[in-house]
Amino acid sequence: MLTRLSIRNVVLIEALDLDFGRGLGVLTGETGAGKSILLDALGLVLGNRAETMLVRAGEDRASVTASFEFARLPDAIAEALGDAEIAVEPGEPLMIRRQVRADGGSKAFVNDQPVSVALLRALAPALVELHGQHDDRGLVNPRGHRALLDRYAGADTAGVASAWDVWRAAEEQLEGARAEIEQAKADQDLLLAHLAELTALEPQAGEEARLAEARAAMQKGERLSGDLEELRHVWDGSDSPLASLRVAARRLDRIAPEHPLLAEALTALDRAVIEAGEAEEKLQAAAEALVHDPAALEAAETRLFDLRALARKHRCEVDELPDKMRAFRAALDAIEGGEAELDALEAAAREAGERYRARAGALHEARLAAAAKLDEAVAAELAPLKLDAARFRTAVGELPEERWGPHGLDSVEFLIATNPGADFAPLAKIASGGELSRFILALKVALAEQGGAATVIFDEIDRGVGGAVASAIGERLARLAEGGQLLAVTHSPQVAARGRVHYLIAKSSEGTVTKTSVQLLDESGRQEEIARMLSGAEVTPEARAQADRLLEGV
Repeated sequence: MLTRLSIRNVVLIEALDLDFGRGLGVLTGETGAGKSILLDALGLVLGNRAETMLVRAGEDRASVTASFEFARLPDAIAEALGDAEIAVEPGEPLMIRRQVRADGGSKAFVNDQPVSVALLRALAPALVELHGQHDDRGLVNPRGHRALLDRYAGADTAGVASAWDVWRAAEEQLEGARAEIEQAKADQDLLLAHLAELTALEPQAGEEARLAEARAAMQKGERLSGDLEELRHVWDGSDSPLASLRVAARRLDRIAPEHPLLAEALTALDRAVIEAGEAEEKLQAAAEALVHDPAALEAAETRLFDLRALARKHRCEVDELPDKMRAFRAALDAIEGGEAELDALEAAAREAGERYRARAGALHEARLAAAAKLDEAVAAELAPLKLDAARFRTAVGELPEERWGPHGLDSVEFLIATNPGADFAPLAKIASGGELSRFILALKVALAEQGGAATVIFDEIDRGVGGAVASAIGERLARLAEGGQLLAVTHSPQVAARGRVHYLIAKSSEGTVTKTSVQLLDESGRQEEIARMLSGAEVTPEARAQADRLLEGV
């Protein structure tokens, strides 16, 4: 709830610190005293537009600080603060400060940490609910009606939301499988062609390297074969180098004993014969090793080129072609096996849809029952609020299937008809300012404060009524404030008498300076203010006596 409001240099308010507590607090004062300034100041910390006209004349800036305390931080506030990475310890107050500069611009802070105005707007619905002459939020907004009715009914919305999530997941899985099968079917002919091409070639892992190595070897043999053939002619025949060496060795062998140098020459010549023989053997071995088959070379080259062309076609490496072949086979197998999987997914989605419809149908029935009960409760509140000719209806309509969701099958909207025979229409389109506030009061009493903000403010809900109607309004405001916090800006003495605390808003002039002040009234002050509200400018003894009776009557 709102525990403290500090205002500095806002319009006519120079400095003001107000403390608030539980129960019903009333704010009164003469017309033009500045009650709207308080609401405008509070609106700043709730994210309203920062108008420079709010800055007090002669000052360079205005500021408003509001403190809120909670036994447990509401989930909506905790989530918004978590998203903004602002931590609030259990029991720690939430302090919101807004500064407005006279030259334009503003700053916002939550617990002294700079934040965006958008965060203040996100926090506002859970902090303060304001109902006044131009109410366009809270209970008037149909977007919140379904949640209010569900809380009133105590309905199992979590079960419906869970069933919806399961159904959506099953449908998405089914749609994904259908899309894959359809795509596979569309590509089936191409897949078959690709697989036939790969199967015909039957590529093997590591084959490219083996083929390239063999091809290189055979190409080398082809290049050297001519040279080896020429060498073969040199080494073969009677006039070959080896044959000549052998003839020379035999001749030298006959005369070598004649002289030592000849013997040495024979030894060297023998070595040459041996070396030449070894060379001949090596050349023969090389010729045999480099023998190539032109057909084998052509076959190796053809396969290597075919493999590389296929790899380029599929934009992969040659060694990845076996994986491609397996992938194409798997895709074709999936087309055949996909139909059976599709049947299972369709059955799962159908069952999930039936579970959702069953739970959403039960929620629909609970909403219808709660709507009838709520209509009766609101109707019982209308006559005492001088709305006896009006009718209230909670319209529960079934949405088209494309608009179903975690919330169920229904739309919910609160409708009214202010005159007999008139058609029902949304609250904001039918009710006048005063009627609207009283309708909201009746609805809040009937709902017994199902959710909503921590602090509720009614701005001149009693405009244009008096007597018994004003007393009925005061009694209901006091009832609503039990266990919570409700503030009422009022011109009605009957409503003011119901307040647990009473604030008097007054305007005073000192020379050319006009100021607005707020005073917390004691018992005698309350009697005097209520007497003024009863009698007008001159407070009479009769008015004071009547004020005493009103205060004693509560």
